[in-house]
Amino acid sequence: MRILGISPARLRYWERTAFVRPSAEIDSRPAFAFQDLVGLRAALALLARGVPLRRIRRSVDDLRRLVPEIDRPLLRLRLAGHGAERVVAAHDGVLLEPDGQLVLDFRPGLSRPVAALAAAGVAEKVETALGWFEKGCAADSEPRTFASAIAAYRRAIELDPDFADAHCNLGTVLYNQGRRGEARACFERALELAPRHLEAHFNLANVFEEDDRNESALKHYKETVRLDPFFPDAQLNLALLYEKLGLPHTARAFWRRYLQLDPAGAWAEVARKHLYEPPREAR
Repeated sequence: MRILGISPARLRYWERTAFVRPSAEIDSRPAFAFQDLVGLRAALALLARGVPLRRIRRSVDDLRRLVPEIDRPLLRLRLAGHGAERVVAAHDGVLLEPDGQLVLDFRPGLSRPVAALAAAGVAEKVETALGWFEKGCAADSEPRTFASAIAAYRRAIELDPDFADAHCNLGTVLYNQGRRGEARACFERALELAPRHLEAHFNLANVFEEDDRNESALKHYKETVRLDPFFPDAQLNLALLYEKLGLPHTARAFWRRYLQLDPAGAWAEVARKHLYEPPREAR
C-alpha cells in the first residue's frame, strides 16, 4: 500500500473481489510478490489514463478464461492506439477476443497480430456503482478532494444501496473531516450489510474509543483481530486501549504481536518499551 500509494480499503476490496490475487506466502499469510506489484502499478496506470475499472476487470477475466496459463494477466494489459476505449493484451504477439476473432495491428515494428480483449469503439455509457466507488477511492486520500470523494461514494450508494464497501469508505472520509456521528452511521450500515467487514469493525472501534465507549471499542477491535490476525494496526490499538484502561499485563500480548507483524513500524520503539520495562503497576 505504501509502495503504490493506495488506501488499505481499496487494496483489500480488490483482493476480496479477486481483481488481484497475491501469489506469494509468508508465514502462511498471503503476500504480494514483486511481479504482483508491477501488475498493480499497471492497473493504476490504466485507471490514470481513464480506463474504467469494470473494463480492466472484464479484460482480466477474459484473459484468465482464454489463456489460463497466464498467472498475472494485469501485466499483459495495455492501451492500443489513441484514447482509452481499446484495451489489449500481449501474449506471444497474439491474443484472442472473447469471440475468438483476431484484430490485426499494423503499427510499425509489430509483425504479429494483437487481439483486443475489449471491443474497440464501444462506449460504456452505463453508470455503475463500481465506477463511482473507484472515483471515490481516487479522491479520498487528500483533504482538498474529500468533497469529491464523498459525492462519488454517495452516488455509488444511490446506485447500489447494499454496497458495503462504499458505505465504509464514505464513513472514513466523513471521519477524517471530524464528522464522527455520520461516520459511525456509515460503519454500522456497512456491518449490517456485511457483518465480517474488516475495515468497518476497525473504524467503528476507533469512533467508539474516541467517544469513551471502551467496551464497544474492545468488542470491535477484537473482531477485527479475529477476522485478520495479521492486521498490525488492530493489535496496536488493542495494546494502547488496554494500557489506557490500566491493564498493562493484558496489553503485553498485543504489543508483542504488533512487533511480530511490524517490527520497524512507527510504534515499534514504544512497543519495546512496554515489553521490556517493568510494568507500572509492579513498581
